[in-house]
Amino acid sequence: ASAAIKRYVGLGNALNATALNAIGTSYLCLLNATELEAIDPPSLRLVSLDPSACSQETKNILYEKAKKAFSDQHHLPAYYELILPYLGGAPAADLKALSKANVNMNVSTFVTLRRESLMSLTPPEVQGLLGLNLPELAQWQYRSPVREWIQVQKQSELDKLHIGLTGGTQEGYINIVTPKFPALSSAPLGTVAMAFHLLPALLLSFLMVSILS
Repeated sequence: ASAAIKRYVGLGNALNATALNAIGTSYLCLLNATELEAIDPPSLRLVSLDPSACSQETKNILYEKAKKAFSDQHHLPAYYELILPYLGGAPAADLKALSKANVNMNVSTFVTLRRESLMSLTPPEVQGLLGLNLPELAQWQYRSPVREWIQVQKQSELDKLHIGLTGGTQEGYINIVTPKFPALSSAPLGTVAMAFHLLPALLLSFLMVSILS
């Protein structure tokens, strides 16, 4: 399928609505960045595609194409439904704008948003995005990416959502994600233990030499 698509494009054929319908969701993820960029945005108005299983790069490119395709309906209630399949590639600024449009986003859509975009949203913005579906967020509070989002928010701001989210930062504190280091393997455990045992004595000797000199 990938070879056929490359051959089709290589012959100078456009990835118009007819071609995109033929490719469909089944082979959409096979398109590379060059082929995706060749898509004429208005073509997306005539097809039904789902890039949710594609790479983040594919989602990002298709979102920008879809945004242009439906730009004339940006201020209409129907815009959200039109852009919905492509929101996995939306930048933070666009999600913040949507939070003011009463879109009542499903939590299942929220958790598939672009990671860095989701993490930059404030609790009030998340409330604006989810609307009536906000209480369902509590069911995800111990799962990624909601858990990571909670950990970088102030607990006082999470409390204002009144849905029982816990794990945010307390006033005057900062949550630090501790990196996981691999186990020591370059030296025998006995050697490592001996090194830690001798460390205080070595430091004391160094201090005494420094004072005497």
